[in-house]
Amino acid sequence: QVQLVESGGGLVQAGGSLRLSCAASARTGSLYRMGWFRQAPGKEREFVSAINWSAGSTFYADSVKGRFTISRDNAKNTAYLQMNSLRFEDTAVYNCAAESSYGSGWLYWGQGTQVTVSS
Repeated sequence: QVQLVESGGGLVQAGGSLRLSCAASARTGSLYRMGWFRQAPGKEREFVSAINWSAGSTFYADSVKGRFTISRDNAKNTAYLQMNSLRFEDTAVYNCAAESSYGSGWLYWGQGTQVTVSS
């Protein structure tokens, strides 16, 4: 079982920045990918970004390309989501998730952290 703990959410003005962290309880070398999802009130959960842990390849939703950057720190078993040029529509609960292997699906989820962008 892998536990994921997010941190770094908060309230920020439009145009501002936040960095989210996702710390994994297990060695992240045993994971295939870590990713970020978000859910705004009244909307379905949507994919934001993901990183292949070993290769470092990254993936982004079109809505955040050029503004968000995902990264990882192997030594700290932690993934990060740097969010710049935040918009009101980025307001949501952000969850990190992990895949244990290719095709396993997002098996592990964190509890979520609230990001609120004021206009």
